[in-house]
Amino acid sequence: MPSFDISRSRFRLADEHVIVLCALATGNEVADELAAAQKELFDCGLVDEDGKLSAALLPLMETVLTPGVVISLEAAGRQGKLHHGMLIGTDHVVAHEAWPGVTEAEYSLLEPKTLVWKLSDMVNLQRSQRSPAGPDTVPSVVETTIGTVEAGLAVLEGGGLVRSADDEREAIRQALMTGGNLGEPALTLVADLISELRSSWRLTSAWRTHHEGQDAAETRGFAVWDCGPLGYWLRELPAEPVAEERITPASTFRLVRVEAKTIWTRITGLLPDAGELRDAAAGQPRQG
Repeated sequence: MPSFDISRSRFRLADEHVIVLCALATGNEVADELAAAQKELFDCGLVDEDGKLSAALLPLMETVLTPGVVISLEAAGRQGKLHHGMLIGTDHVVAHEAWPGVTEAEYSLLEPKTLVWKLSDMVNLQRSQRSPAGPDTVPSVVETTIGTVEAGLAVLEGGGLVRSADDEREAIRQALMTGGNLGEPALTLVADLISELRSSWRLTSAWRTHHEGQDAAETRGFAVWDCGPLGYWLRELPAEPVAEERITPASTFRLVRVEAKTIWTRITGLLPDAGELRDAAAGQPRQG
């Protein structure tokens, strides 16, 4: 069920609610299969009986319909995959955050100066508490193949079959040995990283630009493993942004241990500079 908190300009909306709102905001017909979603929006007061949007929704919908910059966060963990993100418009910034097992995501309006802080919060970046863990003898770079890593990660998906953390780590180790040719100390390290994996996530940003007089798209991105007490590991290969169809089980997979400040810098680097941001926003048609 959709809901909203007008005091903080935040809204809880499922995908079908957003589709309905986009249709109504642009004067298009709402598909019959979305009639229930439209009624829910009416029942909670976000649209009236004529399909007119509440004034509280206007900044949000203007940004959703015509974002200058789109930032996507895909996070995977033991509770499944979640999709978060951010939309930067001419006048407003909208963040959307999902919740495990819940259909609705929270959409909220942000102060533009807090962009990097908000993105850091979305990935649970712990700048003051987390640093690379382990003795100097622990490798800071590990390389294998996508197929080997996926074999180890598959153990987490069958977590209900594992009775203890030690059993799980051993199952991961056996899967890695079966799925590839990792030797020591890399084998133990990768098994430990997967066992301690809190989330693996990738951040990407995209906006329209111009190149040699032609419309083009600028994209940036990076991916990280958050391994809890074992620290943060930047995924160097495959490098983001990368199309999934270009990845095969034989593709190289490389992790590099990094400090939180490195991730902060990479998050900042996702954003266009002031000139690029103005150009991206100017290239979007305004609604109304």
